[in-house]
Amino acid sequence: MAPNRAAGDTAKMKRKTYERELRKLQVELCHLQDWVKAAGARIIVVFEGRDAAGKGGTIKAITERVSPRVFRVVALPAPSDREKTQMFMQRYVRQFPAAGEIVIFDRSWYNRAGVEYVMGFCTEQDHRRFLELCPQIEKYITDAGILLIKIWLEVGKDEQERRFTARIDDQIRQWKLSPPWHIVRSDEKRRGRLNCISHLLRSIPYKRVPHTKVKLPKRSGKGRYDDQSTLKGRNFVRETY
Repeated sequence: MAPNRAAGDTAKMKRKTYERELRKLQVELCHLQDWVKAAGARIIVVFEGRDAAGKGGTIKAITERVSPRVFRVVALPAPSDREKTQMFMQRYVRQFPAAGEIVIFDRSWYNRAGVEYVMGFCTEQDHRRFLELCPQIEKYITDAGILLIKIWLEVGKDEQERRFTARIDDQIRQWKLSPPWHIVRSDEKRRGRLNCISHLLRSIPYKRVPHTKVKLPKRSGKGRYDDQSTLKGRNFVRETY
């Protein structure tokens, strides 16, 4: 077991250690995947955070060993002209999971609370309306039986302290301090990814699904054809590696 570290420790983890620990967690993610399919669970994981906080790398570490049919990543582009005339949550709701799915939002409806407001893409009234309705919408999501996990990736101790102080004093920004958000320190990205995956696994009450061991039957040579004969004389690429 790794020693306890001070919060915000940015000592770089060795690659071999990281890859070994990541492998263990990815095995557990495969067990989680089996359970999600067997139980018909519906899970939403929302990733938010500062730019360059490591959202993309963390999501890749979560999904690289599992099926995209179960772990579905959603990173919506800017809304089309038609989508701009719809209800704000409409294009997100259509991405919500069916039974046996985990949907990972690489940024989400919280764009309205941050990027859109800062960049002037929505009015102050739109922004305030979102802050009023968002808790109600998320209650509707969880009341429907969907497990909602919200993760905020944070970098920079000084910047974090400054932002937290600003949020405490600013009611409009206090949504980032609400209990459902789980903050992952990601100044050191390898540690941040491992801590994030560990938290995700702890947040879902999955169980290992038993499997019957698959045995391959012996192959019969009767009627076997030469699968190389049709390749003779073909142009193969040079085997450099």
